[in-house]
Amino acid sequence: MRRDRWLARIDAAFFVLGGLASLWLAYLTLQEGIGLGWQLLLLVVFWVLVAYLVLPRLHRILTGVYVPDYFIGRTRTADGLLGDPVNLALRGTEAQVHHAMVAAGWTRADELDPTTGWRIVTSTLSRRSYAEAPVSPLFLFRRRQDFAYQQEVAGSPSKRHHVRFWRCPPGWLLPGGFQVDWLAAGTYDRSVGLSLFTLQVTHKIDREVDDERDHIVATVTAANPGVTVGLLRDFATGYHSRNGGGDLIETDGDLPVLDLRTLPAPETEPTAPVVVPAAVTPARRRRPSQTTFGVAVTALRGLVYLVLAATILGVAGSDVLAPDAAALPDPVLVGVILAAAAASDFALAAATLLGSNLARLALCGLSAAAIASTWVTRALENQHGPLHAGLVPLAISVLVLLALSGEAARRFATGRTTAGGAV
Repeated sequence: MRRDRWLARIDAAFFVLGGLASLWLAYLTLQEGIGLGWQLLLLVVFWVLVAYLVLPRLHRILTGVYVPDYFIGRTRTADGLLGDPVNLALRGTEAQVHHAMVAAGWTRADELDPTTGWRIVTSTLSRRSYAEAPVSPLFLFRRRQDFAYQQEVAGSPSKRHHVRFWRCPPGWLLPGGFQVDWLAAGTYDRSVGLSLFTLQVTHKIDREVDDERDHIVATVTAANPGVTVGLLRDFATGYHSRNGGGDLIETDGDLPVLDLRTLPAPETEPTAPVVVPAAVTPARRRRPSQTTFGVAVTALRGLVYLVLAATILGVAGSDVLAPDAAALPDPVLVGVILAAAAASDFALAAATLLGSNLARLALCGLSAAAIASTWVTRALENQHGPLHAGLVPLAISVLVLLALSGEAARRFATGRTTAGGAV
């Protein structure tokens, strides 16, 4: 137990350091990009760093302090921000939920992965229909939605009705002692824009979330005559707020409860196969994308070390390139050190990919040391300008630290992955 506490503290330190390092990297990138010519392209890189690395990590650090980690009728984004309101509850099995939604004309959304993510980008830019477009992950009970359904509007990928579903934990009760099997959050995407809180490209939702809630109830009950609807009035205080993308939301706080238990419950649905969440199946560790990305960047760094080592060791034995070798204190020693660093990166990357927590922490430590070394060197030499060529090695170390210090990578390495992964 004491060892676990120390490892948790080390993890927390790496998590915070990753956020600070990403902020510094964004600042240095902005310095590089202020000028004329091709360097202006680095301003785009600056926006990517701020929107997808710096702000999400800072939000994750701060919301971990002040956002309650218990049910308050709101989902959370991957960055820890309060997301869409929970505005629907259901009784019934997963098969009955799928049956009801398909009969009501809803389409099950694809899972979000690099392929479907790229497809939704291209369909949005080209204004092509993508009826199964994935939805971004939102979290309830510390896990992402089990599945989602949507209805595209006029064939536009930027406008759609959509609703996410979460299975309630066994024995869990709503405030007031009400028992339900599923909770859901339904909203209407009205356009595509930038998030107010992270500057990321995202869907913007309509503020009248009660209208979307009522639309879901109306379509399901119209297509499934056996479904009954209860209503928990004033379940939550009516409020005006913002969701995780900064969009205004307004709700009266009522919670409809759809009872689907009279519907057929086939083992499979042809258009919506039943997928049992990992939370109710035997423990299974699913490698998160953060771990895969961190390992890939580490392997790339090892490959760079290996190429440099081979080049330097080749230079050491070449009369033609002897002047270049002379610039190094000891070319053979430097080459051997780089080769050892490459071997270390490859070995630790492989072990991290297989789920070794110590290997993951070692990579975080090596990346933190490289970042600290760059900062100390610049401080001692009183450098205040851009890094130029040194920006790429620093960026690699920051990316490795950010990826492998994230909660999803930590949970995978410690064997505590929750259903659907965690962030």
